[in-house]
Amino acid sequence: MKRLNSQLQKDGAPLELILLIRTLLAGCKEISFRVSQGALAGVLGSTLSENVQGETQKKLDVISNQILKDTLRDSGYVKAISSEEEDTVVPCDPNGNYLVSFDPLDGSSNTEINSLIGTIFSIAHAPQWMEPDDPSAFLQPGTQMVAAGYVLYGPSTMLAMTTGRGTHIYTLDKTHGGFLLTHPNVQVPHGTAEFAINTSNQRHWEMPIQQYVADLLAGEEGPRKKDYNMRWVAAMVGDIHRVLCRGGIFMYPFDKRNPSKPGKLRLLYEANPMAFLMEQAGGLADTGQGRIMEVMPSEIHQRVPVLIGSKEEVETCLSYYRKAG
Repeated sequence: MKRLNSQLQKDGAPLELILLIRTLLAGCKEISFRVSQGALAGVLGSTLSENVQGETQKKLDVISNQILKDTLRDSGYVKAISSEEEDTVVPCDPNGNYLVSFDPLDGSSNTEINSLIGTIFSIAHAPQWMEPDDPSAFLQPGTQMVAAGYVLYGPSTMLAMTTGRGTHIYTLDKTHGGFLLTHPNVQVPHGTAEFAINTSNQRHWEMPIQQYVADLLAGEEGPRKKDYNMRWVAAMVGDIHRVLCRGGIFMYPFDKRNPSKPGKLRLLYEANPMAFLMEQAGGLADTGQGRIMEVMPSEIHQRVPVLIGSKEEVETCLSYYRKAG
C-alpha cells in the first residue's frame, strides 16, 4: 500500500506543506493514543470550564487542543492557529507560511460512550502582511484552503484528506506508526437512500427543510417514491465519514431559536474542511443559500447552516429552498 508521503508527492503538494501535514498528524496520533486509553488514563468526563462557544469542555477537548497547539507551535511552518477551543487566534512562528484551523475533538460527548470522535482541520496560506496574532488573516473563503481533512478515532484510526486533487482515505498502521492509503480517490455515490439530521430540532427548522425531511420520511408512499433510512452518529466527523464511504446527505440546517447563530457548525473548523473533502469526492456542500466554500467569514467562530453529501440528494434538497423563494 502507498504511504501518505508518496500520495502527497504524487498530488503535487509542496515539501513544506507535506512536512506540516506530517507534523499535524503526529499530534493526531498522540490524540488517538490518549483516546484509546479512555478511563484507564483518567481522561474521560467534563472539566469545570466552558469554551468560547459556551459549551462545557470535556477533559479530552482540553488535552487534544493542547497537543495540537504544542505540536504546531514548535513546527516552524505555522504563523498562527485558530481552534474551536480558543477565544482568539494563537500566534506561532512569525516566519511561518501557513495558517491552521481545527476542531481538536469533534463529537467529544461521545467519549463517555466509546463512540466515534475525530479531529477536523484545514490549512491555508498565511498572508505575508499579517501579524501572527491578527485574527483577520483567517477571514478567507474556503476556496483558499490548500489542504483539509479529518482523523477519525474509531475501531481503526483513519485519515480522510485532500490537497485539492481528490479525496483519499488512509488507515493508521499501528505496527509502524504510518498512515497507508487504503481508499484512493473516493467518489461519493450521486444517489442515496440515507440521511442524517437531528430530528429533535424539527420544530425549529425553516419550512423548506421541514418539507424535505417530511417527504423523506413518507417513503415509497410519498413524492420521493422510495424508503429512506436515517443515521445519526452525533459527531459530524462520523456522519461525514459514512457519507464519503457509501453516500447520503448530512444536514445541520438553520433553525429559528437564535438568529445570531444561523447554524450550529463552525465555518472554519467544521463546515469548510468537510465541504472541501466532499466536493473533491464529487459531492456538494451548501448552506441552503449558496456554496459553503464561497462564504466570506466575518469572524473566526462564525457558524453556518450545512447541507452536505451526495450530489443528487443535495440538489434535491436545495430545490425545496428554491421553491420557497
